[in-house]
Amino acid sequence: MPQSIGPLLRQQWQKTASKPGGKWLFSKLLGKMVPYTGSIGATIQTLEPGHCVVTLNDRRKVRNHLKSIHAIALCNLGEMVTGMALMNSLPDKTRGILTGISVEYLKKARGLLTAECRCDIPSDNSEREYELTGEIRDAENEVVTVVKARWLIGPEKEK
Repeated sequence: MPQSIGPLLRQQWQKTASKPGGKWLFSKLLGKMVPYTGSIGATIQTLEPGHCVVTLNDRRKVRNHLKSIHAIALCNLGEMVTGMALMNSLPDKTRGILTGISVEYLKKARGLLTAECRCDIPSDNSEREYELTGEIRDAENEVVTVVKARWLIGPEKEK
């Protein structure tokens, strides 16, 4: 089985996103492939090479004792948006893995959240690191969290 997820992401997004409920369905399928990512129940709204937008509804399942969205749910959302922006952009026969992450919490996160990441599109599958930034904004368009994720990409390993 290939380790490169880019081609599969592009294929499934193109099949589902434009259909009624397609973005929700794609997000559920992604959650089956990557269970921990799926645990927060976020929905991918935009998935283009080098760009991803993900929304997260505020609900009890992702809240903390302060009635705001839990810090690790926000971290998970930031990893998701940066990973999807990059993984969807990868050339065939390229794999990627998260190697580091830092999160800055600027204010309590409540209500509908929108995470966005833009990144350069890798031209080949040579091994290198990318540091990507995901910004998470609330319904008032205020940045509540900034996630910096370091991703290592490189060629698929030969079997």
